Amino acid sequence: MPEALIYDHVRTPRGRGKSDGALHEVTALRLATVPLEALKERNILPENSVDDVILGVVDPVGEAGSDIARFAALKAGLGDAVPGVQINRFCASGLDAVNFAAAQIMSGQHELVIGGGAESMSRVGIGASGGAWPMDPSIAVPAYFMPQGIAADLIATKYGFSRNDLDTYAVQSQQRAAKAWNEGRFNKSVVPVKDVNGLIILAKDEHMRPTATVQSLAQLKPSFAEMAQVAGFDAVAVQSHPEIERVDYVHHAGNSSGIVDGAGAVLLGSRQAGTMYGLKARAKIRAFANIGSEPAMMLTGPVDVTAKLFERAGMRKSDIDLFELNEAFASVVLRYIQAFEIDHDTINVNGGAIALGHPLGATGAMILGTVLDELERANKTTALVTLCIGGGMGTATIIERV
Repeated sequence: MPEALIYDHVRTPRGRGKSDGALHEVTALRLATVPLEALKERNILPENSVDDVILGVVDPVGEAGSDIARFAALKAGLGDAVPGVQINRFCASGLDAVNFAAAQIMSGQHELVIGGGAESMSRVGIGASGGAWPMDPSIAVPAYFMPQGIAADLIATKYGFSRNDLDTYAVQSQQRAAKAWNEGRFNKSVVPVKDVNGLIILAKDEHMRPTATVQSLAQLKPSFAEMAQVAGFDAVAVQSHPEIERVDYVHHAGNSSGIVDGAGAVLLGSRQAGTMYGLKARAKIRAFANIGSEPAMMLTGPVDVTAKLFERAGMRKSDIDLFELNEAFASVVLRYIQAFEIDHDTINVNGGAIALGHPLGATGAMILGTVLDELERANKTTALVTLCIGGGMGTATIIERV
C-alpha cells in the first residue's frame, strides 16, 4: 500500500471570533484561501498538480456554504482542474480532512492532496447550520441531548476534577502558548492574513491571555450552571448517569476553548508526487481511526478512539513521543491524561485551544501541524493527534517523521 507522506502544512493565526476580532472583515472564502495560496507558493506547485482539496467546515452555510473547498482552490490559483469537497464531522473535521486525503493517496487513487479546514466563527455563528440532534425529540430524548459545556462538567464530576484542577491546567495552556510564540516555535507555519492591498491584518494568535492566573480565573462564574438548571439539562445529565447525584459546574470561559476564526491546510502526497514536484517529506500518516462514543457524556471519544487506534496499529502508549489533544474543555484533557496515565510534559506542549482558540473545522489540521513542528524541534519521532466530537465520537491520527 502506498504511503501517505506529509510534505508541508500552514495555518493562519487565530482571530477572536467576535465582531471586534481582527479577522471579522475577512470572508470565509478568503480565510480558506490563505493556507492554500501559501502551500502553492512555498512548494512551487504547478497549476493543476493537486488532485483534490478537502476542507472541514462545521457550519457550511451562507458565505461558508456551497462547497467552499472548490472555490477556495480556484481563488488560490491551484487550477481549474483541481476539485474540492467540504466535510463535516464537527470538531474533528479538519483532522478527518487530512485522513481522507491520506486515504486517497494510500489507496493509490490520488498522488497529491490537500486536507485542512476553515471556520469564520465571527461571520457565520456557531450552530448556524442547525441540526436534528438538539431539535428533534425522537433523537434528542433517547440520546440525552445536552450542550457540550454541560457534558464537560459531567465529565469533571464523574472523574473527580475540581475547579482548581481545571483552572490550573488552563493557566498552563496559556503559559505554554505564550512561550511557544516567544520562542518562535510557530514562525515557520503561521502565515499572516492580508487585506486586498497586501497589508497585514493579523500575524499572531489573538485570543491568548498569558497573564491569566488561577486566582484571576477563580473570579469567573461557571458558564453552564444557569442554562442547565433553567432548561432542565441538569436533570438530563443525572438521568444519563444516575451514579452522579448532582453535576458540579466548573467550566467557564477561562478553562474552555475560545471561539475564533482561522484556517489551516496540510499538503500530502505519494513518494512519486514528491519526486515529481521536488518535495521533501517531513512525516508519514502511520494510522488513523474514528469511533462513536457515549452521546450523553459526548466528549470522552478521544479515550475510546485512542484505544482502538493502538489496537489496530499494533502500538501502545510508550510508542508515542508526543500527544496533541484539542482542548475543547479542560476536563476533556484531564480525563485523557488520567485514562492513559500520560506525562503532562508530553501532551499539548505548546498550549492548545484554551489559549489559542478552536476554529471548529480547522482545528484538527492545525494541531496536526503544530505537533509535527514540535517533533522536528525536539528531535522526536512519533505523535498522536486526537479530538473530541459533538454527538459522542472521536478521531485520532498517528504520524511518524521520515
